[in-house]
Amino acid sequence: MKCGMAEQQQQQQHEQEEGMRSPDTPVPGGSPTGKALSLARLLQYECSRLLQLYTEHETFLSEQPTEGRRMVSLSPSLEEADPEEAVRRLHAALRQCLGLLHCAITRAEEEWGELEGDFETQRDTVRIRLEHLLHTTKHLLQTDDATLEVTPDIRCDEETDGGGGAFQLKMWTHRVLLELVHWADHAAQALHVLHTHREGTQDV
Repeated sequence: MKCGMAEQQQQQQHEQEEGMRSPDTPVPGGSPTGKALSLARLLQYECSRLLQLYTEHETFLSEQPTEGRRMVSLSPSLEEADPEEAVRRLHAALRQCLGLLHCAITRAEEEWGELEGDFETQRDTVRIRLEHLLHTTKHLLQTDDATLEVTPDIRCDEETDGGGGAFQLKMWTHRVLLELVHWADHAAQALHVLHTHREGTQDV
């Protein structure tokens, strides 16, 4: 059991380190997909930074097992989708992530009031960046027949938002941040594939 927990923590640390790589490398050409990819990489970095700030403050989380079940899930697998469909599904996942983040902000303010600190500042940055990426992917995939939604997909109730006291809320918030890192990483990967598919270049 301890071995499994250690492996899970190592995987989370690896994902966090991957996300913390500098997002400042420009994408050649400045195409719409290139700009979306740059934005996704920036979001990936910002989400990892947000998780880092949270775990530095809530040090007890390093000793807590993390549930393996995803809070946001997509079916069928992204690996089975063509590049545009993969980004379309990621767009839906990111809307759910934005809904979870909105819920986390609301619940934190209800529990502790409106705080001002590095974590709260970074949390607002992630929210704005995520909203920007949703608008960007909407314009990438919008057609005459379909328009993507950009509003947060919110499912915020006692069953899903960490209701049950401050400790449970902190644990639930940690899961939300892990989810943000996970899907930001997948968004960067999917947009990389889409950029390569549309622009015919691997140089990104």
